[in-house]
Amino acid sequence: MNKSLLLASLVAAVALAACGKKEEAVVVVPAVVTAPAAAAASMADAAASSAVMSAGAASASADMAVGAAKDAAAAVKDAAGMAASAAGK
Repeated sequence: MNKSLLLASLVAAVALAACGKKEEAVVVVPAVVTAPAAAAASMADAAASSAVMSAGAASASADMAVGAAKDAAAAVKDAAGMAASAAGK
């Protein structure tokens, strides 16, 4: 009787353990897509580089325009001085 009681309690313990055990849910993590992010970062770098180059070109053009305007103003001043000298004679 002790053996059958022991066997019955063992079967009951195994049954209760099997019923109480829950299956763990499997979490599926989607693959991280880095290629578009890398491409976007690359395009952003290219755009920033292009903007810097354009700004540099615009600055150089503006500097050249300022220089040309100064040269033209000096030429006008010289011409006005020559005209005044010629009129005064």
